[in-house]
Amino acid sequence: MRVLVVGSRGMLGTDLMEAFSHHALLGLDLPDLDITDAQQCRKQVSGFRPDVILLAAAMTDVDDCQLHAEEAERVNGQGTGNMAEAARSAGALLVHYSTDYVFEGTQKAGYEEDDPPNPISAYGRSKLHGEERVRETCPEHLILRTSWLFGCHGKNFIRTIVTTAGQGRPLQVVDDQVGSPTYARDLAERTVLLLESCCRGTYHVTNSGSCSWYELALRSLAWAGMGGTKVKPVKTLEYPRPAPRPPCSILRHARMQREGFPPMRPWQEAVRDYIGRCLTGR
Repeated sequence: MRVLVVGSRGMLGTDLMEAFSHHALLGLDLPDLDITDAQQCRKQVSGFRPDVILLAAAMTDVDDCQLHAEEAERVNGQGTGNMAEAARSAGALLVHYSTDYVFEGTQKAGYEEDDPPNPISAYGRSKLHGEERVRETCPEHLILRTSWLFGCHGKNFIRTIVTTAGQGRPLQVVDDQVGSPTYARDLAERTVLLLESCCRGTYHVTNSGSCSWYELALRSLAWAGMGGTKVKPVKTLEYPRPAPRPPCSILRHARMQREGFPPMRPWQEAVRDYIGRCLTGR
């Protein structure tokens, strides 16, 4: 199988490159491929002739997207559409990574794949528009929604918390937002399984279980050997940010359960693995 990873130097893209290393593989990132350039997308895809395109390139800073909504739409909406058109023209399957932020976050039980999206931020709107472009343009597609992503090859919440604690700086973390932390390495490996199983359509893919950002911070610090660090729990209203956050962004795995896929490992196990592998070397 010929696999093209778009956004290959990002946090998820790096793990996708490793997970698909046994295939004929090409990784592209800026400046070699800018997904907002439709002509460049077509040229790179037609030149490599992939069977599968893994689209991990996106504008992911939620607050930056809120402050630069037009740019977020250009990258996450139109850019995704450009890749969908290139994939269709080449007869390739497009795997697109989306987000829990397509939901407003008011359902305390979480969201299944068929629940109607209703994003409350510019980031969520731009990612939903990307999903819509994929469904409209590329019949052969797989949309994987994930949440609270962390990994060895980029900035993420866990790394920031551990680094800040190590610098002796005060920590305050919101305790009224709930979601499912997801290890990029596990998401990449689950992508392999879903492709090998010929899956199509939309799936929710996260590590099992859920927690608040506050609980995630406490657990991460304990597993990094910093259990004595003081962390102040705060409410979202006490910690204003440019972009609104969904209070509950749990993604339920209804499709994977119906189709008999095993659940991904618990987030606690994934976080401990990540900390030992990427932060402490233990």
